[in-house]
Amino acid sequence: MDLFDYMRGNSMKKEAPLASRLRPSTLEEVVGQNHIIGKDKLLYRAIKADKISSILLYGPPGTGKTTIAKVIAGTTSSIFTQVNATAAGKKDLEAVVEEAKKNLGMYGRKTILFIDEIHRFNKGQQDYLLPFVEDGTVILIGATTENPYFEVNSALISRSIIFELRLLEKEDIKILLKRAVTDEERGMGAYHAVIEEDALEFLADISNGDARAALNSIEIGILTTERSEDGFIHITLSVACECIQRRVLRYDKDGDNHYDTISAFIKSMRGSDPDAAIYYLARMLYAGEQVAFIARRIMICAAEDVSNADPNALVVATNASLAVERLGMPEARIVLAQAAAYVACAPKSNSAICAIDEAMKVVENEKTATIPAYLMDAHYKGAAKLGHGLDYQYAHNFENHYVKQQYLPDEVKDRVFYVPSDNGYEKQIQEYFKKIKGE
Repeated sequence: MDLFDYMRGNSMKKEAPLASRLRPSTLEEVVGQNHIIGKDKLLYRAIKADKISSILLYGPPGTGKTTIAKVIAGTTSSIFTQVNATAAGKKDLEAVVEEAKKNLGMYGRKTILFIDEIHRFNKGQQDYLLPFVEDGTVILIGATTENPYFEVNSALISRSIIFELRLLEKEDIKILLKRAVTDEERGMGAYHAVIEEDALEFLADISNGDARAALNSIEIGILTTERSEDGFIHITLSVACECIQRRVLRYDKDGDNHYDTISAFIKSMRGSDPDAAIYYLARMLYAGEQVAFIARRIMICAAEDVSNADPNALVVATNASLAVERLGMPEARIVLAQAAAYVACAPKSNSAICAIDEAMKVVENEKTATIPAYLMDAHYKGAAKLGHGLDYQYAHNFENHYVKQQYLPDEVKDRVFYVPSDNGYEKQIQEYFKKIKGE
C-alpha cells in the first residue's frame, strides 16, 4: 500500500485523519484524564449511568474534549447533535432546539447538544441557548480551549459543571502512538511500520501533551517514509525529527496561555528568580509574543515590585522598551533578557503601589480636602488678596533644604501613604529623612 492507495481509500472513514479514526468509542479506550474520567470520578459515573447533565469541557487542544463528547454520543440513549461554533449560527441553534422539543414531546427522548469551540459563539447566541438548557430541552456539552469564566456567559456556567482537561502525560502519548502504529482497523497497522524506542520517546516528549500533534506526526512519518528491505517502514529518530520541525507549545496570544505565562513571568521577577523569569521570557518569545507587550510588563514590574529600592530598575526597563522597538527580533530577546534579569535581581519594594492605592482610596471615598492656602498658586494678580501663597516657606532657604511644614490638607494631615522599605535604596531614603528631620 502506497501513499496514493491510502489517500484513495474505500470510505470516508479510511480517508479521515489518523487522530480522528483513533478516537475511542468507549470510556475504557480513553487514555489519560483520569482526574475526571477515572472509575471513581463523577463524569465517569455519569456517562456510565447515562445521566449526563450540562457540562463544559475546558482544556488545551489535543487533550480529549471531542473524544469525551464522542464517547458520550456512543453510550447515551439520548439523541446526540453536534455543531461547531465557528460555522454555526443562530438559525442552526433554532433548528436543533425545535427538533429537540419535538423529540422530547413526542418520544420522550432528550437531546444532547455538543458545541465544539463554544467560546466562538457571541453573547447573543449563548443567551439564546440559556432557557432551553435551563428547562432541559437540551443537555449542553460545550468544548473550549479558552477559560470558560472569561469566554462563556456566567448564566450558562452556573447551569453547567466545568471539567478541566490537562495536557496528556508522556506515557499517555506513548500508548497512543503505539496504538496508532499497530492498530490495523483504525490505525496504521496495515503499513507494517515499526517505531524505534528513541523516536517514540522523542515524539511523546516534543508533542507537549497534545495527542493530535503526536498522531499527526506519526501519520506523516509512516506515509512519507520508504519501506526498508526487510519489508517494514522504520520510524527512526531522524524521521521523527522531520515530522515535527518545531516543538508544540501551548500558547494562545488571546487566551489562557498568554495570561498564565505572563503572570508566571512577572511573579518570577517579583520573587527574585532570574532563571524562572528568563525561562518564561523564552516561552513567550518562542510562541511569538509581541516584544512591546513583554517590555511594558517589565516596566510595570520595575515600578510596582522594585520601586525605589532600586530606582534604576525603571530606567533599565524603560530603555529596554525603547530598544526593542528599534531592534526587533531576534536581537530584542537580548535586551528583554537583560531587563528581566535586572528587575529580578533588584532589591524589592512595593511601597509605590501601596502608597498610590491607599491615596486613591482616600480620594475616592472621602470628602475632597481643602489644599492649604499657602500651597496654592500665587503667580497671578490678586492671589495675595485671596491669601494664596502667603506664609509659604521655601524649603531651599533652610538647612538641609528642608523645613517642617504641613503639606497635606487638614482633613488628612496625619495620613501616611509612602512607607519606604528596608531594602536597597529605600533604606537610604529612611536614613535621609531621619537626618533632615533631626530624628
